[in-house]
Amino acid sequence: MAGSSTRDWDATTYQRVALPHEDWARAVLDRLGLEGGETVLDAGCGSGRTTALLIERVPNGRVIAVDGSPSMVAKVKEVLRPQDVAVVSDLTKLELDEPADAVFSTAVFHWIPDHDALFARMRAALREGGRFAAQCGGKGNIDAFRRAGEEVARRAPYAPYLEGIEGLWNYAGAEETEARLRAAGFTDVHCALEPWPVDPPEPEVFARTICLGAHVERLPDDLRDRFVADVLAAQPSPLRLDYVRLNISAVAA
Repeated sequence: MAGSSTRDWDATTYQRVALPHEDWARAVLDRLGLEGGETVLDAGCGSGRTTALLIERVPNGRVIAVDGSPSMVAKVKEVLRPQDVAVVSDLTKLELDEPADAVFSTAVFHWIPDHDALFARMRAALREGGRFAAQCGGKGNIDAFRRAGEEVARRAPYAPYLEGIEGLWNYAGAEETEARLRAAGFTDVHCALEPWPVDPPEPEVFARTICLGAHVERLPDDLRDRFVADVLAAQPSPLRLDYVRLNISAVAA
C-alpha cells in the first residue's frame, strides 16, 4: 500500500500476507458508519484486500480506489465493480472530478512525509460534511523492529545502499495530527494512539514485504535475503511486532 508514486510494491505477496490490515480496516469502517449508498475514496487502496471490505459496506455506492503503486492499482481492479474506479496517484497531488461523501484509509499515511499537504488534499476530495476515517502507523510504531533494521542497515555491506533509510516513515502523534487536520479544514477532529501487537502469519515474508520492503528494493539481489535474515536474527522468536496505530476521525467543515 503506497501513498505516492515513488515506490511500487509486490502486490501479489502483499495480498497474501497483509492479514492484520483486515482487522485494522474493519475498525476504521465501523467508525465511518456508512449507510450503503455513499461515494467513498479509498486513499491508498493497496492490493484490494481492504477495498473488498469497503465495497461490502456500500452495495449501492461507489468506490474510488487510489494508490501510488501501479501494481497495487492493477491488483485492486480484480475486486472492483463496474461502478467503481481505480486511479494511480500520489495522495498529496490527488484531484477528483467530484467530491466524495467519505474518505477511508488504513496503513497508508505513515508513508507520506508531508501530512499538511496530505490532509489538504483529503479535505479537497470531500464534500462539506463529508466524513474522514483513517488509521496508520503512529508514534512508537514497531520501534524495536525499526531500531534493529536501522542498526543492521548501518553495517557493511548494506550501509552504502541504505543511507538515510531511517527517515522514510512519518509516525506522527495524536495532538500534532489533530492540529494539522483542523488547519486543513476539518472539524469534529478526534485522534488517538492505540497499541496493536501483531504476530505475523508468515514472519519472514511479512517482514520482507511489508516492514523491510523499502530496504530490500534498494539492495542488490545477492544481499536481500541476507539482510532480512540479519534483521530477524535480532528479534525474538516467534516474531511479534509492536504496532501502534494512529486512529483519525474528522468531518469536512
